[in-house]
Amino acid sequence: MGLKKGDIIDEHKRHPESCGLMIKVMAGGAGFEKVVCCGHELTEADVTPAFSRGRGRKRGKLPPAVLLDEKKLHPDSCGLRVMILDGGEGFQEIRCCGHSLRLNSMKEFKYGEEKRGALPETGPAGHA
Repeated sequence: MGLKKGDIIDEHKRHPESCGLMIKVMAGGAGFEKVVCCGHELTEADVTPAFSRGRGRKRGKLPPAVLLDEKKLHPDSCGLRVMILDGGEGFQEIRCCGHSLRLNSMKEFKYGEEKRGALPETGPAGHA
């Protein structure tokens, strides 16, 4: 079945004793298989309807607002891109399209950098 943009996977849904990894699908996801975290396999059954910050979430090497982008390492994939919302201390991998996304596919989320560089100058700069 796969995932779709906007889906949120919450490890606490079925595993309240876990680190509480919570990720949001930003793009792609048709070839999604599973997320492995804290020894648990998270699937479509772990999709939750809304983001809920809860107690007991333990952050690891995956800081919040970091993107894992399948296209970065595998251009022939479905292009799964997820954002880490919370937790992640026990994160091991995401399996999608037969590929494994680990910490090496981390991409920092930089707000508006691409858009800012693309805007043309409108006139002389100075103080008003």
